[in-house]
Order: sequence, then structure tokens, then C-alpha cells
Amino acid sequence: MRSLDALESSLIAPRRFTLEEYHRLLHVGVLGEDEHVELLEGLIVDMAPQGRPHALAISRLTEFFMAARRPDCRVRVQLPLSLREDSEPEPDLAVVTREEEDRAQEHPHTALLVVEVAAESLRADRLLKGRVYARAGIPEYWVADVEGRVVEVYTAPDAVQNRYLGMRTVGAGESLGSPALPGLALRVGELFA
Repeated sequence: MRSLDALESSLIAPRRFTLEEYHRLLHVGVLGEDEHVELLEGLIVDMAPQGRPHALAISRLTEFFMAARRPDCRVRVQLPLSLREDSEPEPDLAVVTREEEDRAQEHPHTALLVVEVAAESLRADRLLKGRVYARAGIPEYWVADVEGRVVEVYTAPDAVQNRYLGMRTVGAGESLGSPALPGLALRVGELFA
């Protein structure tokens, strides 16, 4: 006979969706394309609303990224990435190869660099999304912390451990670059000014 705790936990266990099921929910209109949700590890998750500092950081990053992008890459702003069978996050920015974007049936399956701008979502961006991006093998992941006024740079994804092995914090007096954007020399202080 099952204990009451086991019964309660089975009653409140969330239903996880595959990427295919998630796309069907969008296709038949159960989820509207304008709803602010994303699929993370099989769960349909509400996306945090954007305050002014969050929106300004995305706008500034977009300008910097577009100016520094390689001819063989595209900068995607708040567009989905179809990662593995259970996740389709919508990062604030992603740098993908043109080839990857053009050959994807739905959305690109990988990126060279992904950026999340975080305020209320800081913990989820560090842990949950970091795990999703590391498991997908995305080589570089940035979390732009608008309240802390720093950018956390995660590198060396380990798909077995579902985490990034390298992490450094870049503050206001420092510059930030990326192998995905060789022309980028972003002064972090300008991002949050």
C-alpha cells in the first residue's frame, strides 16, 4: 500500500511534454503564438515580463551584436531554439550560423552563443536554462544580470553533467568578447548605463 506522501506527490507531479507535443499545442491553438511561454525540460513555463532595464539591455546587446556579427551568422532576438526533445527556450539573443537557421525545419537546434537578460528570472536563468543550454552543447552562455550590473559568462558545456564547467563574471570596468562575434568589444558598463 502506498503512503499518503507518495500518493500526494503522484497527484501533483507535472505533466511533461515533448517538443513535438508542444508544437502541436501551438498548431491547434491551445497555446497562442503570442503567449509568453517556453518549453524547458518538458514543462511549459511562463516567461518573466520585461521591465525597462531588461528591455534596454536587450536593445543595446542587439546593437552591439549586429555590429560585430560574422557574415556567416545571424543574430536572433527573442526567437525559439528547438533543443533536444524536451526544450524550446526563447533566449533574449542567440547567435546561430546561417546554415543552421536555413536548414532547420522548425527552429535552429543549436547556437554559438546564447544570452539571457535577467532580473526576476536570474535564478532560473542560471540553473534551469543553464542546464538546458549545457545539455544542448551550446559553447557559450551569458547571463546579463541587470540588478548586479554584471555579465556571467559560462563556457565548456558538459552534456553528461548538464552544466557548464567554466564560469567568470565580467563587471562594469571590463570588456567582453566572444569567439562567436570576433569583432565584439563590449564594455559591460555601457550595457547597463
